[in-house]
Amino acid sequence: MYDPLSHSQAVQLKEIKCHFAGVALGDSWISPLDSVLTWGPYLYSVSLLDGQGLAEVNSYAKKVQAAIETGHYQQATELWAETEQVVKKNTNGVNFYNIMTEQADSVSPQLTPAMRNDQLVSLYQRHVAPLQRTSLERLMNGPIRKKLKIIPDFVKWGGQSAAVFSNMEGDFMKPVVDIIDKLLIAGVNVTVYNGQLDLIVDTLGQEMWVKKLKWQGLSAFFSLRWTPVYTPSKPTVTAAFYKHYQNFAFYWILKAGHMIPSDQGEMALKLLQKVTSQV
Repeated sequence: MYDPLSHSQAVQLKEIKCHFAGVALGDSWISPLDSVLTWGPYLYSVSLLDGQGLAEVNSYAKKVQAAIETGHYQQATELWAETEQVVKKNTNGVNFYNIMTEQADSVSPQLTPAMRNDQLVSLYQRHVAPLQRTSLERLMNGPIRKKLKIIPDFVKWGGQSAAVFSNMEGDFMKPVVDIIDKLLIAGVNVTVYNGQLDLIVDTLGQEMWVKKLKWQGLSAFFSLRWTPVYTPSKPTVTAAFYKHYQNFAFYWILKAGHMIPSDQGEMALKLLQKVTSQV
């Protein structure tokens, strides 16, 4: 996995020649517990859970919390899967990546590899398999190979997501908030952006872990009033809000789920331009 902190340190030590301008964290799994704990309140606030459903989701989220707090991260991953099942049952199958759209098509059993338990299988089917289609494999091994003309015949493109998923079972639920603090202290520009309609990494949870930062500019950041962002095609319609203080920025992207470029392409381009100081 890419480690921005190690990259920053290598640049500072001149081990890597690179203009490392910063990192952008989009709907990122920085503090899994904060995400899971806020699923219930978020869904309840938008009328996708009733009181009974809220209580049940919260009770399972507390089990995840207990496992994480005692360092049982593999168990926490299994409980994460169970909590998602409870959410699915009580919301009639809400889409974790955009609560306002239909959930992904059911996954063919052929796309699901053998895994250690049913909890891992359910997580893989919900979060990986819908994106692991054979069409990408055909594209890479067909037209792209032909276009590049440099890929040896013995090299075949394929997905390794199942192996990665299985081997990360004990790491999924570990928080990495401390790495963000170290990046900020090192002077690295950090931008966090999140889709309003994302559930798997909901904005409530993102704000919770941001509040845990030990960065000295945090209180000043939260004292700011946020600024609206408009897109060129709709200059009177608010597409997002943001706050920016020193080397930290947070963008609240409206009408978008986990896949912001797909849901709000024009706003995604605007965000890219702003983060890279092109506007």
